Amino acid sequence: MKLQGTMTINTQGHLCIGGCDTLDLAKEFGTPLYVIDETYLRQNCRDYYQAFVQPFPQNKVLYASKAFLTMAMVKIIAQEKLGLDVVSGGELFTALQAGFPAEQIYFHGNNKSAVEIEEALINRVGRIVVDSFRELELVHDLCLKLGTTARILLRITPGIDVSTHQHIRTGQIDSKFGLPIITGQALAIVKQALSLETIDLKGLHCHIGSQILEIAPFRNTAAVMMDFLKEIKVETGHELEELNLGGGMGIYYASGDEPIAIKEFASPIMALVQRKAQELKIEIPKIIIEPGRSIIGPAGITLYTIGTVKKVPKIRTYLAVDGGMGDNPRPALYQAKYEAAVANRMLARSTEIVSIAGKYCESGDLLIKDIKLPEATCGDLLAVSATGAYNYSMASNYNRLPRPAVVLVNQGKADLIVARETYQDLIRHDLIPARLSSPS
Repeated sequence: MKLQGTMTINTQGHLCIGGCDTLDLAKEFGTPLYVIDETYLRQNCRDYYQAFVQPFPQNKVLYASKAFLTMAMVKIIAQEKLGLDVVSGGELFTALQAGFPAEQIYFHGNNKSAVEIEEALINRVGRIVVDSFRELELVHDLCLKLGTTARILLRITPGIDVSTHQHIRTGQIDSKFGLPIITGQALAIVKQALSLETIDLKGLHCHIGSQILEIAPFRNTAAVMMDFLKEIKVETGHELEELNLGGGMGIYYASGDEPIAIKEFASPIMALVQRKAQELKIEIPKIIIEPGRSIIGPAGITLYTIGTVKKVPKIRTYLAVDGGMGDNPRPALYQAKYEAAVANRMLARSTEIVSIAGKYCESGDLLIKDIKLPEATCGDLLAVSATGAYNYSMASNYNRLPRPAVVLVNQGKADLIVARETYQDLIRHDLIPARLSSPS
């Protein structure tokens, strides 16, 4: 397993993160356990800010909260001077409850409810990212009802296909998100937005996908969107001031992944935007990006306790852990690859090919297939790396298993930021009708 962030191996051969021995973390907080490396998390935030905002003060970096959101995370994002991208009323509520400034929130989503939009308008979020004609009309109607106006971006589909899993591609023409340029729908919604007195159209948004490991798709997207800004100016006489290019930068999960360094991502994108603006004779727009995975993903690990070791002679050895697809559904959903290590035996030689099985009642509950590890036994501690993004945020109570706790580690201190669920939590919202309580 590649050591990332503040990960080290101590003299006892134990994996440490944030100055904390993972065995001590498991003993204090139990397993499964999500562990977030605060130093690494903050450094990723700062790398984005220094690359995109310091040289270009008009630019903005928004953290894509769908990757991982808690009230403690909101506080960190605010302290690191980033904005927030939210996609639901629940994410918006979490941000506001943590005291995040509403004007630094951009509200996304392809099917926002009237209630969600009204909450966004009442709280005066920075931007509502409108995804469809129907939503534009809904925002307009709610503005009339509330006697207010809405600052919006329009989500545009640039027609860029990328080399990533089909379930996380979002920029192709037939995406469920946004309106495509090539069909003329994008220009039509721009014209409609400009015609509405309640709508303050600030710019455009696009997002081409996730876990992208090349710079070319981002450059191509920026070029397409700059051309469209020029088309809008020619067709309407309006010059839009913001271009939100979304997120999607990939991270290292396993051997073969070669992510773009954050500092190497900003320069070519900004150079292209500046060159295109000069060629097209338009103003350089404010560039907004929305990284999520690349900020929190590599800063997280998950700790599991190994239980059953099942050997099928000459075929496969399974190490069964006390979590699985309920706390990390990505291998089942996307065939996602991960690396792992036996955290209490980091200096031992890897001698066995094993598969890491979860405890859920699904044959597909396999966290890692065929990984080389030291010979492990019941009670050993397994660490899976790069689980910061889309693990806790996608976790479920399948099989009525409580969701794990989350701890934030920094310089030898571990703070609980999400408590482990209890069995009582599992039945908290259950109701038994009176007719079922009476004797039959």
